[in-house]
Amino acid sequence: MKISIIIPFYNEEENAEGVIQEIQSIHPEAEIVAVDDGSLDGTNAILTRQNGIRLIALPQRSGQSAALYQGMTAARGDVLVLIDGDGQTSIPDIQKLLSYVPEYDFVNGHRATRMDSWSRRMASRIANQTRQRILHDGIKDTGGSPKVLKRECLPYLAPLDGMHRFIPAMLAHAGFRIREVPVSHRPRLAGRNKYGLWQRAIRGSLDLVGMRWFLGRRFDDLGENRIKQEMEDGEER
Repeated sequence: MKISIIIPFYNEEENAEGVIQEIQSIHPEAEIVAVDDGSLDGTNAILTRQNGIRLIALPQRSGQSAALYQGMTAARGDVLVLIDGDGQTSIPDIQKLLSYVPEYDFVNGHRATRMDSWSRRMASRIANQTRQRILHDGIKDTGGSPKVLKRECLPYLAPLDGMHRFIPAMLAHAGFRIREVPVSHRPRLAGRNKYGLWQRAIRGSLDLVGMRWFLGRRFDDLGENRIKQEMEDGEER
């Protein structure tokens, strides 16, 4: 089971090297796909100096979802691991999520204890509760990381702005087996958050309305394919 770890970076020159080196020390066998989302600081230069990684450099900032999607489509692994490049992801928890594969197709890391400001924690709680009530994805926390998914999930993810918040909803709608697991969350030690609370709230609300419409209109053939395969297997037996 080959593992690919995808990490989007935007203006994370203080954190990029440390994140890469920690992953390499814990998961030396993994393919690391670093996506520089048009950084304006020294992030690209730092990533270029790292050995043993695949670097995708986007010419301009496209957003977290676009960077993740670029990395996932370029990755070669059977299992894709999504983490943030800000140093707040607990790298040792990746193995915890991987232990639930192949029983589950997608495993979401739920930040049991948020190491953020009170205002950011409250905004995230409201956003997550609103998303659950509207999309019924059964997931407490979609904004954080890590996340683990099998490669066969990728065609069922729509390449939309804000996609990273709705991965569980899209995969649950398609019939995949999903699981949520508590993980640790680290404080940000360097750099700054790239999104303001009001900016995130407005964009998140618009994305949520769009995703509700999208899921209501989308049809998936995953369930039918599974039934067909089970029938064929039965005939062979």
